[in-house]
Amino acid sequence: MPLFFTNKPVCGETNLVKGSTITAQGKSGMEKHKEQLKMLFFNPGKRINGIPFLGDKTAIYDDDVADKYDMSIDLDAYNNTSCYIFRQKVKPGKEGEVVVDEMTTWFDDKTYEVIARNYALSYDAGVYDFSVHMEVVMTRFNGLTVPSLIRYNGNWKAMFKKRERGIFTATLFDFR
Repeated sequence: MPLFFTNKPVCGETNLVKGSTITAQGKSGMEKHKEQLKMLFFNPGKRINGIPFLGDKTAIYDDDVADKYDMSIDLDAYNNTSCYIFRQKVKPGKEGEVVVDEMTTWFDDKTYEVIARNYALSYDAGVYDFSVHMEVVMTRFNGLTVPSLIRYNGNWKAMFKKRERGIFTATLFDFR
């Protein structure tokens, strides 16, 4: 079963972005784990409690994790928009101690909104492992910042389950 795509119709949804919060609170089992993984993918760098063996390895801006990264800020254009580019890359020899291997975020230098983000996540906890690379390009719609392009290449393996592999490009448009 895919992690994020539903095999059932989703009815009555008018805006999946506005007012929604990804949370594992009140959920259990597989549903809880799916929400935690969505938090990891769609809000990288934040602490995510309750994922076994990851602990606080996702909180790359916390003092005890930040020192495992080389971080830099630059200024350049992205799709004809002047942007600050913030890069975090794990320091050599620290790869097994972190989840976010590398993350690059382009911020509009006038509004500070996220224009795009590329990131690589991986971890091997023995009972599960994953390696995911994502590129996300954002756009504006009705005052909201929403993804217009998502490229995903990743694989997951949990003990007693078959490895799940996925490669896709999602182009999002015709927002309502």
